[in-house]
Amino acid sequence: MSIALKSPVFAGNPIRSKTPKSTDPFSPTPAFETLKTLISGQTHIQEPSSLSFKILPFRKGRPLAGSYGDLIKKWHLGWLSFADFKGVLEGSEISLSEDLLVYLGYEFEGDEKSVVYWGIDVSLGDSLVQKFGSQQLCFVQLTTLMVATDWADENAMGQLAIAGHARALLEWHNTSRFCGSCGEKLIPIEAGRRKQCINESCKKRIYPRVDPAVIMLVIDKENDRALLSKQSRFVPRMWSCLAGFLEPGESLEEAVRRETWEETGIEVGEVVYHSSQPWPVGSSSMPCQLMIGFLAYTSSTEINVDKKELEDAEWHSREDVKRALTLTEYEKAQKTAASKVDQICKGVEIGQNLAADFNVESGELVPMFVPGPFAIAHHLISSWAHQV
Repeated sequence: MSIALKSPVFAGNPIRSKTPKSTDPFSPTPAFETLKTLISGQTHIQEPSSLSFKILPFRKGRPLAGSYGDLIKKWHLGWLSFADFKGVLEGSEISLSEDLLVYLGYEFEGDEKSVVYWGIDVSLGDSLVQKFGSQQLCFVQLTTLMVATDWADENAMGQLAIAGHARALLEWHNTSRFCGSCGEKLIPIEAGRRKQCINESCKKRIYPRVDPAVIMLVIDKENDRALLSKQSRFVPRMWSCLAGFLEPGESLEEAVRRETWEETGIEVGEVVYHSSQPWPVGSSSMPCQLMIGFLAYTSSTEINVDKKELEDAEWHSREDVKRALTLTEYEKAQKTAASKVDQICKGVEIGQNLAADFNVESGELVPMFVPGPFAIAHHLISSWAHQV
């Protein structure tokens, strides 16, 4: 079965970051000025009637989330109004400052009402975990939410994209603290969407970082077999595409050929672009990867695996790949992860091990499977297997 998504997971963000006019009250600068006056604590200042703020806290890269539903569990992001968020912070380790908040975008709630969304890192607020827990809200790994998301649920997919965007920006803020030119401190500007050096003789402006990586499905000359690999960190029995980061001065096609040859000894000829996907769930040192997907064709078949990079690599027939694409384990993993979010938010201590989500309750284990519909690898493999 081939799965058609309106946009890749972590793409299709429903909130807008660009405004029609820079003077609109929901655009970054005016909204930020309103936020500053609210934070100042002046009792006569209130949110404009045409504008409301929603804030999404993160802790150690994990967004605040909750759960709902009886038989079928679904997660939701833990958005808080400004007043509620300010109330939660009282007596905590976090002192509210406008420099902590990052503008995520806005959306219209009606003809005369708009909502501005903000992200904030509250990793230093240990006491907040208990406070949010009393409201059955918890900080959940983005990878767990990713697996727990029903990819047919357009609203949930949009919320996941917002959370991914927010995590990427906040992690970028955490890793970009000092100027690479002069070593001075960087401070947020433009409502947290940029940073700038405080050195008057430098004032270098820093933009959010994007780390491009190629991911490719290598196909033999007969178009009958695909090369899949596995790594020790993978879920048992899972195979996936080859992938790697670009190097300076290298084209995307060159990166596909180089990475394939370095990891498997296979020489790639034709390289065809397929699709791309934001990937904000990598390490915090690379807060926003962009996975750029290709189909890569080769006439060589002899594999020489670099054991430092891969555990193994093998050619797989189209029929084997089709069987690996069965949805049984993905649906089981989705339900397991959704239940896990529900239990975490109820205070149940659960290890967040992605591999456990792919255990089956009964029946024979399939000999292999590929990443779920949340990953671009799935769609590269599926498009070839079903010739989409």
